[in-house]
Amino acid sequence: MTMHSATLAINEALQTKKAAGEKVLHLGFGEAGLPVPEDVVSRLQSAARENSYGAVVGSSEARTEAAGWFTRRNAPTRPEQIIFAPGSKPLLYALLAVLEGDLVLPAPAWVSYAAQAEMAGKTLLRVPIPPEAGGIPDPALLEGALEEHRAAGGDPGILLLTIPDNPTGTAATRQSVEAVCSVAEAYGLVIISDEIYAEVCHDGSAPSALSCLPERTVVTSGLSKSMALGGWRIGFARVPDNEWGRELMSALIGVASEIWSSLAAPMQSAAAYVLSDPDSVAAHIAKARTLHARVAAAVHDVFIESGAACRRPTAGFYLYPDFGPVRDRLEDKGITTSDALADWLLAHHSMGVLPGSAFGDDDRRLRARVATSLLYGDTDQQRWEALDSDDPVALPWIRTSLAHLRTALTALTS
Repeated sequence: MTMHSATLAINEALQTKKAAGEKVLHLGFGEAGLPVPEDVVSRLQSAARENSYGAVVGSSEARTEAAGWFTRRNAPTRPEQIIFAPGSKPLLYALLAVLEGDLVLPAPAWVSYAAQAEMAGKTLLRVPIPPEAGGIPDPALLEGALEEHRAAGGDPGILLLTIPDNPTGTAATRQSVEAVCSVAEAYGLVIISDEIYAEVCHDGSAPSALSCLPERTVVTSGLSKSMALGGWRIGFARVPDNEWGRELMSALIGVASEIWSSLAAPMQSAAAYVLSDPDSVAAHIAKARTLHARVAAAVHDVFIESGAACRRPTAGFYLYPDFGPVRDRLEDKGITTSDALADWLLAHHSMGVLPGSAFGDDDRRLRARVATSLLYGDTDQQRWEALDSDDPVALPWIRTSLAHLRTALTALTS
């Protein structure tokens, strides 16, 4: 039986604590934590009476705007290559359901990939990420892992990348992505590139697998991270413009028609507006990118002060600290696994993080996934102020959260 998603479970646990009056530090849930711009709200409101079923793939307007969105990002795309869904999760599952072969995943990787692979009956091959960044398997290890898997009777067929990455909050270099794609091509692997964080890369750009292996790469994305529209459930995918891509689209339509029918019409209207890249939306995303970068960097500094090792975040709003350097101090408190680490922080300091084990990491490694985006405020007014601030880390509510974090980590590592 597939278990409750770890990310959703920690969110519900912390919400329960908060409702009971506890002061919680919510670092466990990857919600982008920002308000919705008024022009986007207005577009949704204007489409509220659109209550008919639509085409499974999405409306002509939404597909056209999504195609233009990809094209402006150096991936020429026709509307026929686009399919919409209520979030990117259903698209990822549909792809795993229709594509053949075992799934190759970087380790660690987002929690839902492995769960969906299990639901789709896929055998899983995990390959460690390179030292500098997550989201891709280490190119130096990938070929050997594939050979070993095949020798043991496995059938690797799909390579799933996350560019930029959740859980590490980093983006692989173009050279590393090219190296991984070269191995994938040599072994006949299809690439699913989850690029939902591409718009919130801190320097404004991230490499895409499309530039390396366009004929066999499917890109999934959505508006939950760049626009903080997680609750609106808007996802979309781009398939290659070739015979293989057309056959894949047909298979995806078959799955979609029996599971979600189509993305809600009002959401398609809102998506079409956002994906047309109006100046207001571009400015909003730019501000969000800056806010994510500054708060994630401040949280990173606190973890480093505590003695943990941690890659400096370069995208999104995640960190992946490793308490291996202070293992002896944690063992004195009976903490020997990532699960015990997360449990201790939740029990003693109402601080929610996800254990590395949830992401396929070895539970004996003292690692955790930390999400910083719910520190921006508890109200829309606070979130707007954080978004517009030249120094968001100095805002009282963010400063208080950083103090809470420092207190918890000091107690943990003392």
